[in-house]
Amino acid sequence: MLIPDRLVTRMAEVDETQSSLARKVGVSPQTIGKLVRGESASSSHLHLIAQHLRTTPAYLTGQTDDPDEGAYLPPSEDELAEQMGLLKVDEIDLNIGMGASFLDEAPVRSVARWIPADWVRQFTNAAAHFLTIARPTGDSMYPTINDRDIILIDRSINTIDRQDAIWALSYGGLGTIKRVRAMPDGSYKLMADNPHVREETAVNEEMFVIGRVVGVIRRT
Repeated sequence: MLIPDRLVTRMAEVDETQSSLARKVGVSPQTIGKLVRGESASSSHLHLIAQHLRTTPAYLTGQTDDPDEGAYLPPSEDELAEQMGLLKVDEIDLNIGMGASFLDEAPVRSVARWIPADWVRQFTNAAAHFLTIARPTGDSMYPTINDRDIILIDRSINTIDRQDAIWALSYGGLGTIKRVRAMPDGSYKLMADNPHVREETAVNEEMFVIGRVVGVIRRT
């Protein structure tokens, strides 16, 4: 026999009204109302009611005092993502330019994106919290990266460990995407793929490595 007080308490705890619960269960609000008021003590929909209230029929009928014992718990966002083979990666707007654009003065805005883990793992095995998606502007890296293409940055790599790889950098307070070559004198040559853009030279004090660009999603 259903205990009305437990039904009412559980509805409040999960923020369900009589109308919203009735709609989810597939009965009329009057049916739920009778259960709430104690005018009806049984329902063929008890299991479904308990599921939407994240508890069990045993709790609603007084067979147990633990509302979570044996209750159906929906999978978390991370569990669902793992089941679907997705990784959560932040897309950030750092105003990174492929020429150069202001980095330090721009507020960092981020949006979580779910992307296929299989695609990411083609480029890096870094943990998802080290990965960032960005859409750099400009044409200095054309034809490798076009204006507003999506790039995947691995921030777990924050020192130049590969000659002529493409890096996301802060250079003199400006955000930029460049190929980098370490020189024997300790300086770094910043090179564009666009032959019309001249290369630059930076020293450690002028340049901060955000991460290595490990993947590109081209716009068509």
